[in-house]
Amino acid sequence: MIMRIDAGSHRGVRLAAPEGEDTRPTSDRARQAVFNILAHSYDAIRDAKVLDVFAGSGALGLEALSRGAERASFIESDRGAADCIKKNIAACREQARAQLFIADASRPPRAGGNWGPCSLVFLDPPYGKGSIAPTLVALREGGWIAPEALIVAEVDRKETLEPPADFSLLDDRHYGKARILLMRCA
Repeated sequence: MIMRIDAGSHRGVRLAAPEGEDTRPTSDRARQAVFNILAHSYDAIRDAKVLDVFAGSGALGLEALSRGAERASFIESDRGAADCIKKNIAACREQARAQLFIADASRPPRAGGNWGPCSLVFLDPPYGKGSIAPTLVALREGGWIAPEALIVAEVDRKETLEPPADFSLLDDRHYGKARILLMRCA
C-alpha cells in the first residue's frame, strides 16, 4: 500500500505502512475527508497538540503536522508499526515536533511537558474490539486529553459505540467499511 501526505508542508511525502494484517491504515479517501472536516468545520488543526493512538503508520498525526499542528504524539504497542512510525517521522523530518510512545493504549504513559494535554486526538484501533470508550477514559485519566478536545475515532461501520461520560458525539460518517466518529471532550 502506498500512502502519501495529502496537503501542507509535507504534501506528497511517501509513508511506509507496517507489514502484516495487524495494522489497517485509514484509507486515503477517509483521511482526506476527516482533514477537510477538521479544517473547515472545526478549525482544529493549526497549532494543535495532536495525539495519534493505535498509530500504525503515523499517517494521521503526520498529516496534522503537515497542515500546521504544533506537535504530535504517537502511541503504538506493536514494535513493527513503531519502527514504521519512526521511519515516517524521519521521512517528514519531524523529529523535533513528534514523539513516539511504545505503549498499550489502554494503559498509556502519563502525559507531560510539551506532549500533553492534546486538543486533537485520533483513535484508529483494530475493528470489533470495543476499545474506543475504555481507551478514551484511560487517556483522559493519563492527562492526554485537554478539555474541549476534539476526538476522531475510526471503527467498523457495523460497530456501535456509546461515548463515555464527558464525551459528546458531534458527527458520524461512513466511508466504505469505516465509520468515522467525531466527539468532543467536556
